[in-house]
Amino acid sequence: MGLSVRRSARTRTIGAGLAAVALAAGAVSCSKGEAEESPKMTPAAAVAKAAKNSDDITSLRYRMTGKVPEQGRVKAEAAMRMKPDLAMSMKMTALDQGADGSAEIRLVDKAMYIGGNPKMAKEMDGKSWIKFDMSALGKDALGGAGAPGAGQAEQNPAAESTFLTGAKDVKEIGTEKVDGVETTRYRGTVTLDTLRDSFKDEDKDTREKREKSLKQYEDMGVDELTMDMWIDGDDRTKQFRMKGEADKGPLDLTITFLDYNKPVTFKAPPAKDTVDLAEMMNELGES
Repeated sequence: MGLSVRRSARTRTIGAGLAAVALAAGAVSCSKGEAEESPKMTPAAAVAKAAKNSDDITSLRYRMTGKVPEQGRVKAEAAMRMKPDLAMSMKMTALDQGADGSAEIRLVDKAMYIGGNPKMAKEMDGKSWIKFDMSALGKDALGGAGAPGAGQAEQNPAAESTFLTGAKDVKEIGTEKVDGVETTRYRGTVTLDTLRDSFKDEDKDTREKREKSLKQYEDMGVDELTMDMWIDGDDRTKQFRMKGEADKGPLDLTITFLDYNKPVTFKAPPAKDTVDLAEMMNELGES
């Protein structure tokens, strides 16, 4: 009788132990299963997801700093609307050009306005804005107008932020805070040829936007770009940096996104303060 009780007790103890082991094994199994369901993305996948999210951006505000060939050090803050139509406003300063290095640029109703440059105002009888018909502009027209950074004004930084998807060597650098936002930083190198190849599988609208952004770097004579990309917890690009050697000096631009998809409005400058380039050229031709 006593032996039977001891055996029974021992059996219950062993059974409880086995149950505990089974329970622990089940917990480990569940934990492992959960980890497998939500694996950490590879650097390439993280970059591709952020690039995909950029396609849904309808408006944004951003800050730009760095060096541009010929113009030297620049800084700017801008707002841009991509849908339903393209419009933007940018205040920009070429820091190495002194008092003549500042300008405000607006793109409204398919016309670009450049103002805020004291030297330009003196040459236009006190009028502070010059208007360009975008459909009539030549390749060098904006640069010829003497406005620092006007060539960058039409570029869509959301489209440019996707360039790292064309890199074959994307790697994770680490975590960093950008404007108080926790981000993960990635880096890779891309050539313009591999970038163009990477656009081929995109839909027509996406491909055209990205190829248009690529043209700026072609015009500079840049063949290869080193790119850093900071991605936030919502899988969106918070910041990116482009570095390369251009025909006329180094390129090193950092663009930080301040917000996405918030309402932005743009107005053309008053007509009384504006000189129309086409009209001015006609008058010069007649005289």
